[in-house]
Amino acid sequence: MAASSSSSSSTSTAGGVTGRRGIPAAAFVEDVQTYLTESGLDVNSSLAFLQERLQQYRVVEMKLLAQQRELQAKIPDIEKCLDIVSTLQAKKGAGEALIADFEVSEGIYSRACIEDTDSVCLWLGANVMLQYSCEEAAALLQKNLENAKASLEVLVADLQFLRDQVTITQVTIARVYNWDVHQRRLRQATAAKES
Repeated sequence: MAASSSSSSSTSTAGGVTGRRGIPAAAFVEDVQTYLTESGLDVNSSLAFLQERLQQYRVVEMKLLAQQRELQAKIPDIEKCLDIVSTLQAKKGAGEALIADFEVSEGIYSRACIEDTDSVCLWLGANVMLQYSCEEAAALLQKNLENAKASLEVLVADLQFLRDQVTITQVTIARVYNWDVHQRRLRQATAAKES
């Protein structure tokens, strides 16, 4: 699942249950007996399947949370870069130099005196840095900021959908387990009456 995709597609699966961006939806079980009959599983197999599905949801949740943390860290960086480019554009032609501290390495900073400039270099990642005019840089950063915010919104919606599926699955596990306990008690009571 790519976080950069801004569409939140839903897909249909067998039984009319829909999923969101590759996350399968959990069906709420009204009647456990009907659920077991239709699925063709016994209680233990059904519980094992549901537990496995719950684990799959947890793995997806961890991945989505990691992507969310990355985006939440990326957005302030993009905003900071956009502010710097705006400041450079505002100082352009004013005749005064801009004094800036910049990070050379983690925890190591250097001071620079920036004269009038028509261009800036943007770090694109993967050891790539490109020079842009201030206007192009501002447009690119604004587009990246909008994309990151849109991706974060989709990711938050995916996480909410996933949490709903986890809750439904946990409730289904509890319902199947409780149904099984109830059936065992009925069988024990019936066996005790026949004795």
